[in-house]
Amino acid sequence: MDELDKKQQDGSARALLSRADPVLARVIARQGAVDLWAWRRAWPAEPFGLLVRIIVGQQISTEAAHAIFARLQRLLGPDLSPGGIARRSDDELRGAGLSRAKVAALRDLSARATAGELMPAALATSSDDQIRRRLLAVRGVGAWTVEVFLLTLGRDDALPAGDVGLRRAVRAAYGLDHLPGAGEVEALGESWRPHRSLAAAYLYRSLHESP
Repeated sequence: MDELDKKQQDGSARALLSRADPVLARVIARQGAVDLWAWRRAWPAEPFGLLVRIIVGQQISTEAAHAIFARLQRLLGPDLSPGGIARRSDDELRGAGLSRAKVAALRDLSARATAGELMPAALATSSDDQIRRRLLAVRGVGAWTVEVFLLTLGRDDALPAGDVGLRRAVRAAYGLDHLPGAGEVEALGESWRPHRSLAAAYLYRSLHESP
C-alpha cells in the first residue's frame, strides 16, 4: 500500500471511530492526522526479532525494555535468530537482564522455530487468528504479547487490552474513577472494530498530551 492509500485508509478509519465513540472522537480531534506509528521503526522488522523484542518487554517499563533489548542485541550481534539464542547460555542471556521466565520463553520460541513448528517469517502473511493460535502455544506467550505483535505488524484490529499503558489511557480519556481491567477495555473496544489498532494508537498517544 502506498503512502497516499495509507493516509486515505487512516482517514476513513478515523471517521468511523469518531462516529462510533464520542470520547474517542474527542481524542482524535485533539491529535488530528499524525504519525502514530513512528515508534515501530525503532523495532526489528524481521518477525523473529520482533517477537524477541516484545517478549523482552513483558511486564516491565518501556525504558527497561529498551535497555535490556539493547544489551541482548550487543550479546547476539548480528545473530538475532533462533540459532543465535540457542548458542548462548542461560547465564549469558540472564546477564543481559532477562528473567528466568523470559529466557525459557525465548528458548521455547527458538526451539519451535528451529524444528519448523513455528515459522516466524510466515507469520507476517498469516491471518490474525492463525497468529494468535500459533503464538499462544509458545511458553510464556499470552494475549498481551500476541496483540502487541499484531499491532506492530500493522494489523488493523489488534487490541492489547491488558496493557497497563492502554488501561491508563482509557481511565484518563473516559474519566473513570478506577483503572479498568482488560475485560472492560475489551468491552469498550467492541465499538472500535475493525479499527481497534488505530483506536489503541490514539489512546496510547493521549498519555503524552500536554495538560
